Amino acid sequence: MCINLNNMTQDTAIKLFNDKQIRTLWDNDQEKWFFSIVDVIGILTESPNPRKYWSVLKTRLKAEGSQLTTNCSQLKMLSTDGKYYKTDVADTEQLFRPHSA
Repeated sequence: MCINLNNMTQDTAIKLFNDKQIRTLWDNDQEKWFFSIVDVIGILTESPNPRKYWSVLKTRLKAEGSQLTTNCSQLKMLSTDGKYYKTDVADTEQLFRPHSA
């Protein structure tokens, strides 16, 4: 996946949900959007530290044998410091799939 680091495009646009930002990335090959899991968790939980929240949740899900964390991809996304870092992402189906107990 090739990203032009100099320009924010429709393919790497930041989406807004309730006035909060979610980093996204469009994959032309798979023809679907990927969303930063940490950004989504931050909005849904209002956690002061969504990165830590995701880390703890990921550990618990792995211990339960959940396939969610196994299927998570990492893509480089723009951070608040202006640099690109690998970030756990999920597509729409992964975000909205109910968690089975």
